[in-house]
Amino acid sequence: MNEINGRKAARILLGSSLLFAGISHLTFARKEFKAQVPDWVPLKKDDTVLYSGLAEIALGSSLVFTGEKHEQTVGKAAATFFTAIFPGNISQYANKRSAFGLDTDKKRFLRLFFQPVLVYWALKSTNNL
Repeated sequence: MNEINGRKAARILLGSSLLFAGISHLTFARKEFKAQVPDWVPLKKDDTVLYSGLAEIALGSSLVFTGEKHEQTVGKAAATFFTAIFPGNISQYANKRSAFGLDTDKKRFLRLFFQPVLVYWALKSTNNL
């Protein structure tokens, strides 16, 4: 597989993952996602989960279906989104909120290191790096 096809496959995989996550925000995993919403967010937790789910569906669809002309813009938007939701991961760790099997401080702490991977993945798979 050449670099361009590998990058495209990585972009489609990330987009598909975001689509799945977005759908889960709106359906079967709402309670789990509410545990990640920091108390300082000025919206109701359920509204925050719904809006972030819609954003993930939009970003996921864009990553899957965008052409080369706009892939860098979509990648930057996805990286920005992953950065924007990072405080939720920090809040989950700091407030010892269990969700998605992250039921110990160690697991919640280790999860924090995955967010930069998502930012890198979004940028690399869309030819921004």
